[in-house]
Amino acid sequence: MSSNPRIGQEHFVAPVEETPLEAVDAIHVDAKPRTTWSDAWGSMGRRPMFWISSALILIVLIVALFPGMFTSQSPTAQCLLANSDGGPESGHPFGFTRQGCDVFARVLYGAQSSVLVGFLATALVVLVGAILGSVAGYYGGTIDTVFSRVADIFFAIPTILGAIVLMSMVEQRTAVLVALVIALFAWPQVFRIMRGAVIAARQSEYVMASIALGLSRFRILLRHVFPNAIAPVIAVATVSLGTYIVAEATLSFLGVGLPPSVMSWGNDISQARTSLLTNPMVMVYPSIALSLTVLSFLMLGDVLRDALDPKERARR
Repeated sequence: MSSNPRIGQEHFVAPVEETPLEAVDAIHVDAKPRTTWSDAWGSMGRRPMFWISSALILIVLIVALFPGMFTSQSPTAQCLLANSDGGPESGHPFGFTRQGCDVFARVLYGAQSSVLVGFLATALVVLVGAILGSVAGYYGGTIDTVFSRVADIFFAIPTILGAIVLMSMVEQRTAVLVALVIALFAWPQVFRIMRGAVIAARQSEYVMASIALGLSRFRILLRHVFPNAIAPVIAVATVSLGTYIVAEATLSFLGVGLPPSVMSWGNDISQARTSLLTNPMVMVYPSIALSLTVLSFLMLGDVLRDALDPKERARR
């Protein structure tokens, strides 16, 4: 008999510990698939620009909704000609207008109309452009041709120029009317973006699988294509909201936007022209408020666009 200890051990294999089924199930349960929005939120949360712009927008919204929380002065009822073009004093940190009204109160209350027009215009643009763009991009054919040609007609008209022409023919101008006129000439941009996103999404595998399962085209569009194509529209709408606030201010500055009786940053900037040489700060304060608000939405829109960009997501 051989005394070599290796004999009989050449084919020995150490036993492998099997993973319990409960652990395997736990691994599969915990590994949840990441969605577009979860990836976007993770990307935005790491960028300081997102938090800065969000904080500024939150402040603007609070001021627009509750301006009385920040001042006890009335922007119109306590106007005294004795305070005309007066400088800052106790209780009036921004001084007074040519009519003797408190500038600080007018800046706070002016946020209501300007922000309202911006949000209404954005909601209308997204509603019209997203619906028409998704229908045109998904169904194609004659519907796509007709909708695209109509969008091209409105896209060829500058928004401000078209709004000036229409608003000059109206006597009673309100914030809702200004938002409607801006949306009338601004919806083709969202239409084009949504149409292109839907055309790309309808070629996806999940759409083909839904068709094979026998789902109706409208149900596929509503439940699968539309939610996956709306992301770029949201990013563009955030940037556009700031431009619509500027559009309202431009129309009011030119005298065809909100009437002078309605407080807005555009009207305050327009009325401050008479005091530009003697008291320029009356124009500076509403201009700063307008600029910071628009800049906040532009910054947030840039962050959203980068976070929702498919190329950036694939790189991450």
